Amino acid sequence: MAKPVRFTPEMIKHYQSLGIWTSDRLSEYWDKNAAERPDREAVADSRGRLTWAQAKQWIDRMALGLLGLGFTRDDMLAVQLPNCVELMLLRIATEKVCVLCLPVLRTFRQQEMEYILKRTGAVGLVVPWRYRGFDYFQMVQEIRPALPNLKHVISAWDDIPPGTIPLKGIVEKPSERDYPGDYLKKTTCPPVEYSLVLTTSGTTGFPKFVEHPVCSRIYIGKVYAKGWKITESDVIGVLGPAATGPNHAAYWSAPLVGARCVMLEHFEAEAALRLIEKERITFTGFVPAQLALLLRHPNFDRYDLSSLRCVVCTGAPLSYKLGVEAEAKLKCPIVQSYGSVDAGGSMMHYPEDSQEVRLLTAGRPMPGVEMKIVDDSGREAPRGAVGEVWVRGPTFVSGYYKDPEATSHGWTPDGWFQMGDLGKWNDGNIMIVGRKKDMIIRGGQNVYPVEIENLLVLHPKVAGVAVVGMPDPVMGERACAFVVPRPGAEFTFEEMVSFLKEKNIAMFKIPERLELLERFPMVAADQKVDKKVLQQIIRDKLAGEGK
Repeated sequence: MAKPVRFTPEMIKHYQSLGIWTSDRLSEYWDKNAAERPDREAVADSRGRLTWAQAKQWIDRMALGLLGLGFTRDDMLAVQLPNCVELMLLRIATEKVCVLCLPVLRTFRQQEMEYILKRTGAVGLVVPWRYRGFDYFQMVQEIRPALPNLKHVISAWDDIPPGTIPLKGIVEKPSERDYPGDYLKKTTCPPVEYSLVLTTSGTTGFPKFVEHPVCSRIYIGKVYAKGWKITESDVIGVLGPAATGPNHAAYWSAPLVGARCVMLEHFEAEAALRLIEKERITFTGFVPAQLALLLRHPNFDRYDLSSLRCVVCTGAPLSYKLGVEAEAKLKCPIVQSYGSVDAGGSMMHYPEDSQEVRLLTAGRPMPGVEMKIVDDSGREAPRGAVGEVWVRGPTFVSGYYKDPEATSHGWTPDGWFQMGDLGKWNDGNIMIVGRKKDMIIRGGQNVYPVEIENLLVLHPKVAGVAVVGMPDPVMGERACAFVVPRPGAEFTFEEMVSFLKEKNIAMFKIPERLELLERFPMVAADQKVDKKVLQQIIRDKLAGEGK
């Protein structure tokens, strides 16, 4: 039974009594839209478009097809696809029959996939045969001997390798004729259970698996829809990596209001610009790295982006400078959403917030979410002091899949999740100053990398910056700034120090070394700078220098 690990009867009763958790399922909203707006377009990608009625038929046939293949309650179906209609609808089809859906990054390869499929005991896997030069079927053939539970390999799209099941064949078969009309209403996942499991995107090691209950996802969808004013008139662009990425509004808000979603298979800046113009996208999301690529594309001014009314940026810290540039060029507000795959949604901005709030803070807690700033002793820190961000509430996940030990370590007994970020209150909003594990302790004084990065990125010669700690025999740690200069620019250590002094920050915060890079090492589908790699780079350099 896919019953959430952390959710106690008391917790469920509490949020239900407040009307926060309801008896709704996501699949019911797809059914409702099919009944109320059958001929309106629901979702599209480069391969095709489906109305709400067509999407419901696809979902129902896929759900019944899984039963026909022998899937039973709580069996795991892993899905390794790029952004496409199938990736979105499979999440709903599995909910209708209590099968667990596990979307994974399409960039994972043999090592990661063998671990994921073995660790979760996946019964089925959906992959394309080939995509962007990689043969997924060959990968599966190589790792399948180590996966005794993997019974079904389902091939997406038109190319079908031997020995696999064509996805197209499942959804074209009129399976509904073999079942009573209300059959799927009796098999749908209960709202306080989960049918979606997501992987974390840690910078090292293998991912953990996180339970996402139906009730908390629907509540997040309602909060985003209301806060960001999403309606059936919106066209939501799914431009980032859809297995994770900044696409919560598409998955959880769009079906609640009947909004249309358009999916971009692979992010390239000009392809995104072209899609926004062509589809008249009104609302979309980026990670900061994608947003920067979009804004600085040489053909940016050739495209009509006037349909955009709001853009959400999440997945990594957004620099103030990039946010200001984005609002000036896109001519719409940039909002952010703060949370994590492990925890769930926590804070958000609203389009009507001031630019300073939207670009300098992580926003205020979502309705129903509790938040506190905790010092090193575990006590709540004084207002305005820096401490670790702790959160709990109805938007949260229910634990780590088949890992009660990790779940018990992740949450306190009374339900608080330690985000690992350092922050402080600022007029009802939270300002994030860095990761607790990234904090540099220089001779007993705390240096928060994000604070330095947000200043240094304002330099006209700097395209990107990441500050990490480097070992020091006297001070314990010192700060090293890794900088990607703008094309054609030369940036020196002296320029860096002079610029930061002009910002009137404490001298101990100024990095004592500068390293220049052509590009940053990235992790999590290019969503975040891999600071562990940068730390290893500087350690190796110091060792080579005899330091």
